[in-house]
Amino acid sequence: MSALRDAAMKSKAWPFEEARLLQARYARKDPEKGYVLFETGYGPSGLPHIGTFGEVARTTMIRRAFEVISDIPTRLICFSDDLDGMRKIPDNVPQQDMLALHRQKPLTSVPDPFGEYESFGAHNNAMLRRFLDTFGFEYEFISATDFYRSGRFDATLLLAAQRYDAIMDIMLPSLREERQQTYSCFLPIHPETGRVLYVPIKVVDAVAGTVTFDDEEGREWTLPVTGGHVKLQWKPDFGARWAALDVDFEMYGKDHSTNTPIYDGICEVLGGRKPQHFSYELFLDANGQKISKSRGNGLTIDEWLSYAATESLSYFMYQKPKTAKRMHFDVIPRAVDEYHQQLKAYPGQDVDAQVNNPVWHIHAGNPPPSHMVVSFAMLLNLASVAGAVDKAGLWGFIRRYAPEASPETHPDLDAAAGFALRYYRDFVAPTRRFRAPGDKERSALIDLRQRLAAWTGGLDAEALQTMVFAVGTDHGFDPLRDWFTALYEVLLGASQGPRFGGFVALYGVDETVALIDQALSGALAA
Repeated sequence: MSALRDAAMKSKAWPFEEARLLQARYARKDPEKGYVLFETGYGPSGLPHIGTFGEVARTTMIRRAFEVISDIPTRLICFSDDLDGMRKIPDNVPQQDMLALHRQKPLTSVPDPFGEYESFGAHNNAMLRRFLDTFGFEYEFISATDFYRSGRFDATLLLAAQRYDAIMDIMLPSLREERQQTYSCFLPIHPETGRVLYVPIKVVDAVAGTVTFDDEEGREWTLPVTGGHVKLQWKPDFGARWAALDVDFEMYGKDHSTNTPIYDGICEVLGGRKPQHFSYELFLDANGQKISKSRGNGLTIDEWLSYAATESLSYFMYQKPKTAKRMHFDVIPRAVDEYHQQLKAYPGQDVDAQVNNPVWHIHAGNPPPSHMVVSFAMLLNLASVAGAVDKAGLWGFIRRYAPEASPETHPDLDAAAGFALRYYRDFVAPTRRFRAPGDKERSALIDLRQRLAAWTGGLDAEALQTMVFAVGTDHGFDPLRDWFTALYEVLLGASQGPRFGGFVALYGVDETVALIDQALSGALAA
């Protein structure tokens, strides 16, 4: 066994823990289909949101971990439930009145309100694929519309007709009594209106493979369950898809976890083997509410990528998947800096530590070097006080602090400088609130100014930090954190900030003296 495989087999990183469970699934015999199948599902009722990306990213992390410990080939399918009827019109798309005319039609039968694709479902599928391709995911895309209409699902649908009573025995106990009276696992698609109908099924003919029902006008129809004339309700569809494709692994949000016995039971009724599951906690918006595609209340992938590189988002997704996390703009700077901290640590770690490092899982075992000699948080503060309007302005300070750095040799730092300027303009500048120093703080600031004016220690960030500490101690700040809070609020207009010694080294000693003079004169607070 190689050193890497040996380390992976004992790693406590959650992708390896899940991979080992999946390996045990085929401990006695390799899969007859010749590969292990991972699946992610997507409901294209609205524009893809960042949680969808997280599901594919995390599944890919487990897939890559599995490939280290097993020689069985793998595949990943991204399945779009685009045959679902459009029951609710998303708030964040145009042509609301037009979409209202097509309510209850399959998403792939609804015109694209953006006018770019043959249907709304096709538009949202294209957005999903574009987002996933941005990150270089290796996946195969399956449209539910194609899956149903092409005949690939026919054998499972016919079996569902034959085992209809067993499926209903699983479903009915989970429903309210009123819903039980009209529920069927089959939803016919009206031959004339094209709408997905939620109507009672009068007859399920297992021999003929048909369903008979009355439409909303009382007319009786009989349709085959095959060929896309009928679709399954979403819970039976989940389990039936597992059986039809022989899915080995699928993760989903905690809001699905109570349905797991239903999904598993239907999969087994239809002759399948239930897959391994992974239930993750949900993402929350700025107000602690669940992110919703239809409300558009969370970050989109494009929004995150306007302010940070793709790897920072992958890092955020890796962290504690079973813990609910706020996903708002204010989490981006920390994600960027923590990602680069882990990246810098990686080369000096042994293989046991490397497989537990998030960057191993983000980059499938081959992380690049980090050239972030200045943190993202520091770039934000530099943008704040330097008044830089473009990257060239920031690079003037960066080169003095790190003469060896340039946009060509440090492309990740150059990109981060551009992101920091945009983030500062959109989120930091509108919220800056400078205040005048109190008497004790003013005395300490005057002392700090004098010591900086007499400073001969160059741009040594640690030495400068020690000196700033000494000023706070000498002036009786207890806890010392109050001193640094005063520095941030008086000089930077924020309640928190970077290591101040590092900030002085980057911004410049003389420039910091001038900044303190502005604060003491009242110019900043004004």
